[in-house]
Amino acid sequence: MNNTIKYPFYIRLSFTLISIISITYIFYMGKDVFIPVLLAFLFAVLLLPIVSFLNSKLRFPNALAVSITVLLFVLFILGILAFISYQISDIASDFEKIGKNINLFITDIQRFIRTNFQVSLWEQRKYIEDVTENSVKKGKESIGTTLLSVTDTLMSITLIPIYTFLILLYRKHFVLFLTKLFRAEFHEKLQSILAQIKSAVQNYISGLIIEMILVSILTSIGLYFIGIQYYILLGIITGILNLIPYIGILIAGFLTFLASLTGTPDLSIILGVVGVNVVVQIIDNNILVPLIINTKVQINAFVSIIGIIIGGAIAGISGMFLAIPILAVLKIVFDQIETLEPWGYLMGDNLPKKIIWENKKDTNYSSKKTNNSGENKLTDDMVFENDIEQV
Repeated sequence: MNNTIKYPFYIRLSFTLISIISITYIFYMGKDVFIPVLLAFLFAVLLLPIVSFLNSKLRFPNALAVSITVLLFVLFILGILAFISYQISDIASDFEKIGKNINLFITDIQRFIRTNFQVSLWEQRKYIEDVTENSVKKGKESIGTTLLSVTDTLMSITLIPIYTFLILLYRKHFVLFLTKLFRAEFHEKLQSILAQIKSAVQNYISGLIIEMILVSILTSIGLYFIGIQYYILLGIITGILNLIPYIGILIAGFLTFLASLTGTPDLSIILGVVGVNVVVQIIDNNILVPLIINTKVQINAFVSIIGIIIGGAIAGISGMFLAIPILAVLKIVFDQIETLEPWGYLMGDNLPKKIIWENKKDTNYSSKKTNNSGENKLTDDMVFENDIEQV
């Protein structure tokens, strides 16, 4: 006997929207707790093949395999940070030269503004002094907030390796917990969802790493040819910051601009830096991302942009970074649940070639079919007589 209750569409839609809004609100209120856990989950899924290799091939105990894997991961991150710190110490020795070149660059800009916009040097300096004075006042008011934010960030960074270790250590325990939440007839679907989530996250993170390496190499080569001194460091920083959607490349470009002033304030060098960043971003957005990232995560650009904006509004840079993998996980879950499958399709990037509306008389409602050619076919007696060729 089937006891399933069939609710009208508007009730199901209301429940779905209320659930999404509630989950988003809970995530916003508990972001300080959830963000490190989610980042640790991504790293744990990425490191899982190494743990499995140590367990199955080298016969290491689970705790030892997890400990070695997390330790190697932490040492790798610390190695990158040490290299960057060492290179930055060299740039620090050129701060005096950078300051002089900045002053020369600002003087050239002021002369350009005076010549083309008829704004005197005195008016420009007065405006800069006013802005600086207001910034200092606001800066004094926000020192406490900044220190608190830095403390929270350091705490989160410390917790991420610990969470990663615990997630890897208790991974089978968590899976068994999920099996206890659902009846046995749903275990096959649960296994399929978990396998797809693991594959999607691993492919996405590995794709990001490949993209980061390629962007670093391309940027370093470009900066080398235009004569920037610290081209390797700046290339690596650009590749890392490129992981942050939209604003990362702007920060990297600004840092590259400052580093270029260790040599000369020549406008041609500055334009060269801008040109390198623009060319690398064109290659990244039109070649690397479609080939490496989009093939790993089947999320369309519209949903991706909205998700990144919402993630940034909820949790800042960490939320922007987590937006795409969270959307990928949601899409996998939606695709496996019949009532949520339309939402999964909405998030995907499988564009239909054609939508055909056929007019069939003496039928009461519409039926939806998909043929082998990839066309979505809708039949309805009260729609259009002519076919809509393409949407």
